[in-house]
Amino acid sequence: MSDEVREIAARVRVLREIEEISGETLAQELGFNPAEYGRWESGEEDFPIGVLVEIAARFKVDLTELISGEPSRLKTYCITRSGNAPEVSRRPMYTYWNLAYNFHRKKAEPFLVEVNPDTETRPLSLNTHPGQEFNYVLEGRLLLSVGGHESELGPGDCIFYDSNEPHGMKALGGKRARFLAMVL
Repeated sequence: MSDEVREIAARVRVLREIEEISGETLAQELGFNPAEYGRWESGEEDFPIGVLVEIAARFKVDLTELISGEPSRLKTYCITRSGNAPEVSRRPMYTYWNLAYNFHRKKAEPFLVEVNPDTETRPLSLNTHPGQEFNYVLEGRLLLSVGGHESELGPGDCIFYDSNEPHGMKALGGKRARFLAMVL
């Protein structure tokens, strides 16, 4: 795994150790599979972004600080200029850009997400995380699965769903898809 994945895992481990709780206890508290959580915290596997959102909320730290090690500072508003949102690499088939990375104590995490066109030929990869999610398609077409229900979405379409349900998406038509995601 990359240095970035190991650094994030180390920050999560330190937060957990400060509160003197075991990895298994934290996993159970947040509804994660303890074995899978152990692989994330050891750096063997990358934390899904939704899991990091939940961990940040649990320890009352900002997601930006958990991912980057740098604190967010803005409390009234933040502007993220076009092309200046930091990239958050979480899974190879998706690229995330954090659109409010420097706003302190957000109640939601806004991302611009790009789905690679080569996902169309792969099996649908599903994940879960506590909370809710809103997606608004900007370009391309997506096949989105939530809780076993599949829907095709195009530009201007949106969906709001319970992210505790297994969900995932892939680009259709051999072209990338881009959407705004709000993780709550």
